[in-house]
Amino acid sequence: MTCIKNRSGGSSANSSSIIDDLKGDQSWRIFRIISEFTEGFDELSGLCDAISIFGSARLNPEHDYYIKTVELAELLSKEGFAIISGGGPGVMEAANKGAHLQNQPSIGLNIELPMEQKPNPYQNLSLNFRYFFVRKVMFVRYSIGYVCMPGGFGTLDEFFEALTLMQTHKAYPLPLVLFGTDFWGGLMDWLKDKMLEYGTISPEDLDLITVTDNPHEVVKIMVAHREWKNQQRHQTTSE
Repeated sequence: MTCIKNRSGGSSANSSSIIDDLKGDQSWRIFRIISEFTEGFDELSGLCDAISIFGSARLNPEHDYYIKTVELAELLSKEGFAIISGGGPGVMEAANKGAHLQNQPSIGLNIELPMEQKPNPYQNLSLNFRYFFVRKVMFVRYSIGYVCMPGGFGTLDEFFEALTLMQTHKAYPLPLVLFGTDFWGGLMDWLKDKMLEYGTISPEDLDLITVTDNPHEVVKIMVAHREWKNQQRHQTTSE
């Protein structure tokens, strides 16, 4: 296979900005992708009633939102929910820690990154992914609710991915909670003031989102959704 060389030049072969997936044989990469899907489905197939908690890898254990995340994960675990996180430090660690403290399933969906991503020690099931899109499928497939704590681009990515899937009816409805009004308030104002103003979203689209500072409200939302989900499961098995 002959490749057309980039004429701009000047980039170092050792630069961390080089995307590894541009190298190597495309057909062999397909097998690796399939193997990641297979491992994910096999390992998580028995999981039900799990809540995914997203947030920044950069928040230390003394941060208020780290502490709140541990509290929230413990409360959810006491109600019988498994907890899924991205498996790294910061908020992800706090989520797994809360589940670990309550002896509930604590799942980490780790991703290979050049920085920040080091598996936290509170996972009793740890999966490793190379491809973000495979990891995303696992979050959506095995979660019955999303909680987004304060985070960066990765948290925003997961939030808008889930929001888009529900808006377009490509995924079953699930609670989508933004935790932290101080952090998320500006985003919600922009969605209302700009996207609604320009007509790029509908008013009912915002009904898919809940913003709160109360861990107990999150638990109440998730428990109510589980009850609805169980009714749907019962109807399906009865038909």
